[in-house]
Amino acid sequence: MPSFDTVCEADFVEVKNAVENSAKEIGTRFDFKGSSAGIELKDKEIVMFGDADFQLVQVEDILRNKLTKRNVDVRFLDKGPVQKVGGDKVKQVIKVRNGIEQELAKKIQKLIKDSKMKVQAAIQGDAVRVTGTKRDDLQAAMALLKKDVTDVPISFNNFRD
Repeated sequence: MPSFDTVCEADFVEVKNAVENSAKEIGTRFDFKGSSAGIELKDKEIVMFGDADFQLVQVEDILRNKLTKRNVDVRFLDKGPVQKVGGDKVKQVIKVRNGIEQELAKKIQKLIKDSKMKVQAAIQGDAVRVTGTKRDDLQAAMALLKKDVTDVPISFNNFRD
């Protein structure tokens, strides 16, 4: 039976390159000279440092520009709270989403079931597999998901005939 997987995966090579380019730009910008502003990637988290909240906003703006230039959707970023670090320094952790959460997977499954299409959706770990008898039904399901699921960047892979 034809099937495809609905996933939410960022291209981590591009994310890493964007973070490195952001760090390089922060190091060369005049307004960051002598400050503790910086950015680094640890596992699947981006950590931003700065002297004050406004510097974190500037660092985040640089990061968003670099990610956009590399065709990485900024909806993958999940910002955490601003934390005080020794003295007057601040840091913020941004998690890069990877995988579909259970709540969203159930929403996708219900959306497909309520559409009355001749396809079935099954949650498999952090992906949702959609199966059907016809390729056209699967393409209609893809179009439905692209239209209705806008809060998270989803993509489709593993298309089997």
